[in-house]
Amino acid sequence: MRARSQRLVMVAVAGVVLVAAVGLALVALRDAIVLFYSPSEVAAEHPGIGERIRIGGLVEEGSVERPADGGANFVVTDGAATIRVTYSGSLPDLFREGQGVVAEGAFVPSGDFAASSVLAKHDETYMPPEVAEALRDSGVWQGEDGE
Repeated sequence: MRARSQRLVMVAVAGVVLVAAVGLALVALRDAIVLFYSPSEVAAEHPGIGERIRIGGLVEEGSVERPADGGANFVVTDGAATIRVTYSGSLPDLFREGQGVVAEGAFVPSGDFAASSVLAKHDETYMPPEVAEALRDSGVWQGEDGE
């Protein structure tokens, strides 16, 4: 085998190994990637049942229910659409109606969003960037300085 042919075989083998490594990395990351959706984005293109996602928006005023068996049910809105969320864990201390929230979980066949974790803002001025952008896009939130 000539030197030129040997180099070509080496490049081909390296290419196959590289493609296999990228494929394995993508398969490994598939379960770790959690996309963020606003309620309007969910209304426009509903994620699949059981697909793990994050949703964010404001907790709708008067929507929080605390079942006797624990947890909470509430509605997340961006002013244009709403998502009913069920959560069975302990809510963060800063969770309140009218405040920004990010919930991670999946939609269940009943149409509700079953959250496995709920994050609330951590001070009076902070709004999670994804939630702020979604609310700004829907015209509900103008930011602290009216941007």
